[in-house]
Amino acid sequence: MKLSLGFSPCPNDCFMFDAIVNRRIDLEGLEFSARLADVEALNKAAFAGEADVTKLSYHAYAYCARAYVLLDAGSALGRNCGPLLISRRPVSREEVASGTLRIAIPGKYTTANFLLGLAFPGARDKTELVFSAIEPALLNGDYDAGLIIHENRFTYEAKGLKKIIDLGEFWESETGCPIPLGGIVINRTLPDDVKHSVNRVLRRSVEYAFAHREASLPFVREHAQEMSEEVMYQHIDLYVNKYSVDLGADGKRAVEVLFEKARATAIIPAVKENVFLD
Repeated sequence: MKLSLGFSPCPNDCFMFDAIVNRRIDLEGLEFSARLADVEALNKAAFAGEADVTKLSYHAYAYCARAYVLLDAGSALGRNCGPLLISRRPVSREEVASGTLRIAIPGKYTTANFLLGLAFPGARDKTELVFSAIEPALLNGDYDAGLIIHENRFTYEAKGLKKIIDLGEFWESETGCPIPLGGIVINRTLPDDVKHSVNRVLRRSVEYAFAHREASLPFVREHAQEMSEEVMYQHIDLYVNKYSVDLGADGKRAVEVLFEKARATAIIPAVKENVFLD
């Protein structure tokens, strides 16, 4: 069976999916047609049902849980890895809460934007940009603040930008849970044996990446543009961890808490479906 597979060109995804794309592991007879795209593009493709298997933001998953179920393997969860709200000039949290700032965000349906809404309900003057364009836009003075994700957390200080708040720390202080950023979902209409096969293959791919760390480097570097090798590995080490191998009880609880918060605040739709693979 051939399945379409969506993931981002970011180092953590390329690290996890390298063994699948380059057929380094047993694929259990499956074939994958890979599409690499920015996470917000992947979110919107999931809304349209365009992918059989795809990475998406946990925020976005609330909008398409009826069509997709979450795999145990491949998620990006963790501690001290949340999105950062930054600025060119010193900005207080009170100023953010006032709603007067123009804020650049990496996508309406990103988990980063969900966390921003949770922390600062009054901050509504938001403009969507590709995540890599946010730092330059702040430096140009186009926006008062920017919500950064991915490798930008390793580069903003060197450019003279300042942290307002770490929204991952905010989440952890509010919930005690690791922050669920992104997950891998599969179309619910596929046969159950295929869903479980894909989950096993994905877990095998992540385990291979950990066991053969250098093997994925060419694939990661191919899509990392001008990123240094040091930043690439910082990125991988931050976002790929035990939850990427298997969500486990802690990871699943974090996802449940996110959707409970969503239901309580009405920031995103309530999720009624069983989200986890049976």
